[in-house]
Amino acid sequence: MDATETFDVVVVGGGPAGATAAADLARNGRSVLMLDRAGRIKPCGGAIPPRLIEEFGIPDHLIVARVKSARMVSPKSRKVDMMIREGYVGMVDRDVFDEWLRNRASIAGATRRTGLFDKLTRDADGVSVVHYHDGGQKTGKPVQVRARSVIGADGAISAVAKQAVPGADKMKFVFAYHEIVKSPQAGEAAKKADFDSTRCDVYYRGDLSPDFYSWIFPHGDTTSIGTGSMKKGFSLRGSVAALRGVAGLADVETIRREGAPLPLRPLRKWDNGKDLVLAGDAAGVVAPASGEGIFYAMLGGRFAADAVEKFLVTGNARALATARSRFMRLHGPVFWILGIMQRYWYITDGRRERFVSICRDRDVQDLTFDAYMNKELVKAKPLAHVRIFFKNMAHLTGLVSA
Repeated sequence: MDATETFDVVVVGGGPAGATAAADLARNGRSVLMLDRAGRIKPCGGAIPPRLIEEFGIPDHLIVARVKSARMVSPKSRKVDMMIREGYVGMVDRDVFDEWLRNRASIAGATRRTGLFDKLTRDADGVSVVHYHDGGQKTGKPVQVRARSVIGADGAISAVAKQAVPGADKMKFVFAYHEIVKSPQAGEAAKKADFDSTRCDVYYRGDLSPDFYSWIFPHGDTTSIGTGSMKKGFSLRGSVAALRGVAGLADVETIRREGAPLPLRPLRKWDNGKDLVLAGDAAGVVAPASGEGIFYAMLGGRFAADAVEKFLVTGNARALATARSRFMRLHGPVFWILGIMQRYWYITDGRRERFVSICRDRDVQDLTFDAYMNKELVKAKPLAHVRIFFKNMAHLTGLVSA
């Protein structure tokens, strides 16, 4: 590796955002270096909506389970089953899924290397220099390459963002933890656990998470059991152990354990005004309330690639800001609504009980899945929106019981 190598784009991070950006730019004929740390698997429920599968060309063999319903469980153990009336939500294993995305970027022409990002500097000509440790470890050989542009897609606690984008160091997080276990097989084990391989279970209980939620998401032969919280000192491992006990999954085999922070809201600025833009968790694009991030990461990666392509063609650094403006124009309203939901409904068990009660409503279920599956606010059912507004007001004011 020549220390004077120059690339059109260096993408730091090979998750869904970085791999998508690298693939798109390589297809455009750009010289792309994609740096990624080896061996890390992000804790994630692994749900991907039909729109992602279609827009990003995800092959069928990566879908390890097809979810047809979601079960909401209240603090008083009341259960509400929300059925997906058309289609399904695909479930993926992040280790296999992310590696496939990285390989696709490599096939498209991106240069792929295992490397741990160190720092950004500039050479005498003002061109960015990306410093990293070869092999993905701090003990690895120091390497540096020149980059006409940089995409920071190195996760929630982004070293690229902290160095290059003002305000990135003030991002707030939910800390997520999950355990991948062997799924109960059909028969007595599954019956004992009340386990359904086509259903996601979501627990809204303050003892399992004081400000977020806990989950059981099937992945075919394996299942993700996890929780999240912003509260310092709250035992995520203890919560998952309790959830496994409640769900009858205490004795199933544990395959691996993973934890990571999830950003709460998009950063106000994603670029440095010169030659760098953020994408994925580094930009804060994880949906509040739900914690969903794969679709938003891949879309953010695509928008970052488009912005960088425009910058490389025109030389105008203002093009980099289009990644955030395009994303927020499409999904900012959804993030705003979900943020309000999390701050209000997840704060006490009384409110959680009411929230699960609202989920019994057919209008709420239909609009929720319409919005999730299609990734846009549904405007075609104005009467349903009006009905939901008044039902929400009734719950908020206590006019109806949970």
